[in-house]
Amino acid sequence: MKKSKNGKLGTLGKNDYFDEMEPLQLELNDLARWLVHTGKRLMVVIEGRDTAGKGGVISAIADTLNPRQCRTVALARPSEREQSQWYFQRYVPYLPAAGEIALFDRSWYNRAGVERVMGFCTEQQTKEVVQHSFCNFPDH
Repeated sequence: MKKSKNGKLGTLGKNDYFDEMEPLQLELNDLARWLVHTGKRLMVVIEGRDTAGKGGVISAIADTLNPRQCRTVALARPSEREQSQWYFQRYVPYLPAAGEIALFDRSWYNRAGVERVMGFCTEQQTKEVVQHSFCNFPDH
């Protein structure tokens, strides 16, 4: 971790924070313009337990971007119908198109990681999400 001007490791004062963020936000906007120019797409997945700060990170990223190009995806608990589908399937409509950025507040990876560790899904459900999503992801 980088030392802040006050000499503490891993902490930044408010002014230091804004000094650090400004060039990063400019670089992020350059990336957003490049995505539009090249037709590429960007998906950012923020994972973590509840109250880990995922929303704050997503806000820090999204606040500087054009909302027509960047969207946040935070899906609620799966419906009964969605529970009968592949777990990955409910995320497909939210994947970014050419020139877009999608910021995911959790994703299908959550089923294979956090949900399994926390006891929210069975071993079989974990195997299914790995088989259906990780092994068959398109090469775009």
